[in-house]
Amino acid sequence: MPRLTLATPLGPLRLISDGEALTAATFDLGDEADGPEGADAVLDAARRQLSAYFDGAPVAFSVPVRLGGTPFQERVWAALREIPHGATLGYGALARRLGMPQAAQAVGAANGQNPVAVVVPCHRVVGADGSLVGYAGGLERKRALLALESRQRSLF
Repeated sequence: MPRLTLATPLGPLRLISDGEALTAATFDLGDEADGPEGADAVLDAARRQLSAYFDGAPVAFSVPVRLGGTPFQERVWAALREIPHGATLGYGALARRLGMPQAAQAVGAANGQNPVAVVVPCHRVVGADGSLVGYAGGLERKRALLALESRQRSLF
């Protein structure tokens, strides 16, 4: 699978494509950091859109994604993409939007398994009191992503 490491202000972001869609975007390079890199049209589009985003431009991500989760995870991840740019939503509120008001913990677990950071904006989900909790890329990155989007929001 083609992969590309994008330098961002928040550290390297590893992008992986299956040739038709973006299948991963992660700040945790793990064991794959040493693998060969390549490019394809999907990675080129993701690189352009993410570079613009990190440069401060308001970006509505249009790169296709293939997440490969369970039906429940896919529902949660689709709902994440509906959270407006620069906004946040609590886990319980997201569960209610899905018609499952008692599923806040399950929503949190699915959110934590999101394989495509930033493009599928799991960083926009916060604790019920607005606190920053539970981001696989680290809370400092979550804080930085939300601050970046807050500055971009007025441009949307």
